[in-house]
Amino acid sequence: MELLSSTKVSGGWLKRYRHESLSVKGDMVFAIFLPPQAESASVPVMYWLSGLTCTDENFSQKAGGFKKAAELGLAIVMPDTSPRGTDYPGEHESYDFGSGAGFYVNATVAPYANTYHMYDYVVKELPTLVEEHFPVTDKRSISGHSMGGHGALICALKNPGRYQSVSAFAPITNPTQCPWGEKAFIGYLGDDREAWKAWDTCELIATATERLPLLVDQGEADNFLEEQLKPEALEQACEKAGHELTLRRQSGYDHSYFFISSFVDDHLVHHAKALGL
Repeated sequence: MELLSSTKVSGGWLKRYRHESLSVKGDMVFAIFLPPQAESASVPVMYWLSGLTCTDENFSQKAGGFKKAAELGLAIVMPDTSPRGTDYPGEHESYDFGSGAGFYVNATVAPYANTYHMYDYVVKELPTLVEEHFPVTDKRSISGHSMGGHGALICALKNPGRYQSVSAFAPITNPTQCPWGEKAFIGYLGDDREAWKAWDTCELIATATERLPLLVDQGEADNFLEEQLKPEALEQACEKAGHELTLRRQSGYDHSYFFISSFVDDHLVHHAKALGL
């Protein structure tokens, strides 16, 4: 790994690294916040998955979560949102597909199937790397925003026992039924809509073998609310399956990091409790 930067914040350290990833067959950058407690003991980790167009830096620069994480003794790992450095047809033509928009799936359609394996990277490769090289435990939680909220939910649902808790801000809850998801899934997974269901929270809820309580915040002034995010679909799926959901509709809030920064402390406390802090 190559250390790119190290910055002291809230008594802890924010570090950025570049490393060679086997999952995506190229270099990836991630950031990690280590709270002050990590100087004397191993600490649990929250993985944060960001949304469309984002990199590892959006949460660290805009969310304002490090002070509370430092108080709780919680590390935060922030990966990038897609492979970088490839030049596939269409990869750089729009904000909602390709570069910066990996959707946390394992692509099966060429050429994206060569490198767009963000699910494997987030669930398997990155935690293995982090737990080997940093003073952290194997107790994990996961959270994210928008596309990353979708990623957090599916990663938890598809991996019972791997995470102690999960939450999301304005997640794409039903990607098989919205324009963002349909575009991504056609490009990464092909035309078989049945295959898409393995990457859709609302579909996974029905057969989940673990029932981690879901904490979701959704701004009511979010421009993407009705067409892309569809929180009512998540409500219906959870009600039908008997899956615990706390869906907090926040009046006046939009899709931005102003919204995230307003409620990030609640999510960090939610994860800290589940992680035994």
